[in-house]
Amino acid sequence: MGFQENPHGLPGDIVAEDPTTHARAGVFHTPHGDIPTPIFMPVGTKATVKGLLPDTVKSLGTKILLANTYHLSQRPGDELIAELGGLHSFMCWDGPILTDSGWFSGIFS
Repeated sequence: MGFQENPHGLPGDIVAEDPTTHARAGVFHTPHGDIPTPIFMPVGTKATVKGLLPDTVKSLGTKILLANTYHLSQRPGDELIAELGGLHSFMCWDGPILTDSGWFSGIFS
């Protein structure tokens, strides 16, 4: 189906589309690796997937992790994360990371 760029500028390819529902499968391309969709994304709320080492998470086939910006800003804090080389270094994860705004957590935590 070919290369497309979404409205946010993230390049990707649509690899399949259902003719009835128009559901699509694709691949986003990021500097840290390709992300096939749809995808299961483990949550590392405070920069870690609880109970698993980063190498174990990767060996299970994980392509991307989700982190919560609000929780990270509260502890350990953005200054410490920057001082330790950024979020990828801090998490010991070289693959893609999606961070949410944490807005819901900020309101209800």
